[in-house]
Amino acid sequence: MTQTTEPRSAADWIAALDPEAGLAQRHLWLIGLVDWLRGPTPDVPATLRRLEQCLDAADASPDWAVRWPRWWQRFRDAVDLAPLLADFGFASKSVFLTELGHRLRRKLLPASPLTTDMAELFGLVFADPRDARWLRALPARSLQRLAAWLDAPAPDAVAPGSPTPSGLSPWEQTLMDALAFCVGQVSAAGFTPDLRVRMSPAARAGRTFQNLPVALEAYRQAALAHGVASDAARTAEARLRRLLDESRHAAYTVYAHLEEHGISVGIVFRLRQLRERVLRAKTLLDGLHAEQRPRATAQLLGQLVQVGRESRSIRALIATSTQLTAARVAERSAESGEHYITRHWADYRQMLLRAAGGGAVLGFTTWFKFLLGGLALSAFWGGLTAGLNYAAAFVLIQMLHFTVATKQPAVTAPAMVAKLKDLNSRESVLRFVDEVAHLFRSQVAAIAGNLLAVAPMVLCLSLGLWALTGAPMLTEAKARGVLDAHQVFGPTLLFAAGTGLLLFASSIVAGWVENWFVLHKLDSAIGYNPAITRRLGAARAQRWGRFLRTHISGLTANISLGLMLGLVPAVAGFFGLGADVRHVTLVMGQMAAAVATLGLGVLLEGGFWSAVLATLLVGPINLAVSFYLALRLALKAQGVSDVNRQRIQAAIRHRLRRAPWSFLWPIDARAAQAADAVADIPPADAPSEPTGDAEEAADGPGSRLAQVERRLPD
Repeated sequence: MTQTTEPRSAADWIAALDPEAGLAQRHLWLIGLVDWLRGPTPDVPATLRRLEQCLDAADASPDWAVRWPRWWQRFRDAVDLAPLLADFGFASKSVFLTELGHRLRRKLLPASPLTTDMAELFGLVFADPRDARWLRALPARSLQRLAAWLDAPAPDAVAPGSPTPSGLSPWEQTLMDALAFCVGQVSAAGFTPDLRVRMSPAARAGRTFQNLPVALEAYRQAALAHGVASDAARTAEARLRRLLDESRHAAYTVYAHLEEHGISVGIVFRLRQLRERVLRAKTLLDGLHAEQRPRATAQLLGQLVQVGRESRSIRALIATSTQLTAARVAERSAESGEHYITRHWADYRQMLLRAAGGGAVLGFTTWFKFLLGGLALSAFWGGLTAGLNYAAAFVLIQMLHFTVATKQPAVTAPAMVAKLKDLNSRESVLRFVDEVAHLFRSQVAAIAGNLLAVAPMVLCLSLGLWALTGAPMLTEAKARGVLDAHQVFGPTLLFAAGTGLLLFASSIVAGWVENWFVLHKLDSAIGYNPAITRRLGAARAQRWGRFLRTHISGLTANISLGLMLGLVPAVAGFFGLGADVRHVTLVMGQMAAAVATLGLGVLLEGGFWSAVLATLLVGPINLAVSFYLALRLALKAQGVSDVNRQRIQAAIRHRLRRAPWSFLWPIDARAAQAADAVADIPPADAPSEPTGDAEEAADGPGSRLAQVERRLPD
């Protein structure tokens, strides 16, 4: 490219083509031309008009027929199109962290046009996701004229589109090479140990991945001998397509193993790669056998533009690789949260008693908190000892089968959303509203039980200490400090919301740890590993394995929550943030200790009632934040649509108007049915079309995780 000014018109761009320019300059011409075609605004008709102007300017240029074939030949000699068609958008290594690092580098480091890597150049040429729109909208006449450009013979060729030594046209040979690369990757992925050992016995016995290269070679030989449009090639193509579909189905059997034995993000990532390579191979077959090959090529380029955008997105990588893990974490939380939901008066009374037990234990925890505070430890060690105090109390509550109210929503929300698998009927929505009412009144009972027990317990402890030692649990200065720290117009409510986030985070940690525990089969390792059984004995080792398998989620949630409640304020203080935590039961215990020190006269002070009001608001905020976050995770895991969410909200609003007391205590089922009889619920969302090909939708494995995976777009 010899000119120094940027071309401003189609004629300028056509005149700027220089087949003798260096590699970087030739690529810069192509990048600049596409950028000019794209224009400054997303206007597809304007882009198509500019393309027509370029085609007309090329036809009017007297030496275009000489310059373009030479430029195109040098371009084809410098870059290889087959890897672009086969591998563009896929990870170079099927490892999640490796691909994450690769995408970070691509975001942070600029790409160079001085490259022979067609994938890198493609990302520079079609750098805007809008390019997919105008590529797919190219009219038939423009496609025919572009095809004549791309089919132009090399300077030493005798005719356009002359066959290669293999008997195929240059474009057919490129597609065939890309297909070979793609099918080879699918076959190799099926032999990776992480996937193969998790496939079903039937999938392994089917030898699908062994037969894929054989079927590909048979198809290639038929195309070389008789042409891609021949009956022999069509027959071989049908067999290759069938094996590609069978490879997808064989990969889906891995999800049944993951559902039972735990999710691995790396394995899910490899399954996604395999699935997308199968789809790419079938797209290449479509390109080889399309009646309108220019149209199929434009559609393929548009698809590659979209794939290129997604392949640069870190958010998309994390979302697609962790969605199934989130689904499994939500499902495990649902299993542990079901027993926290009360549906009858007997369950309600039992919840009150269990919550009262939890409140009594947290009364002692409040005392220990003030004892540890008197040690005057440094910020970190003070936070760690406070966290261990909370963790020990939560674990004791779990072992005694008591309840802490604010820990429930993070596990009960997934249990509730597990009822949302079928929302097509009005009755299913109303049943879900019943679950919401059951859950809400379970929280009311748990909070009431905690608070009604923790305050008397702390008062008794404080008065007992006063009688034995001559001093209450708190000094007057510390008691005043407790009241001042919990004023309704202070940061207490904001701290309560932050504590709700910690409650949700503890449930996520618990779900991940349990999934990791199951994935690595640690329960059976503890129960049967010879080194462990020699030390513990076979019977005790198996008891320990069963105990940890049953309680690992609860233990992790309790320990992580306790440590976060203690350490988060210390870490925040290190950064000068001044953040703190506000847990409703612990706050009520501290308030009771302050009242015991200050006496009944404090009841006449406005600051006391401001602190009481703040304490009463802390509980709902703890619950609302943790429940909202857990509900969002569970709704995403279940794939509930926006329309169905609106139907649920309408039904809940109707129940609140007609039977508000059902959210506070159990009511007669007939009264609830009467209230719902006139509920105005919007119509159900239309069932979504299955993604992927028809064979997969009709014949895929039925595990729930495989169904979630199939909801991901093709």
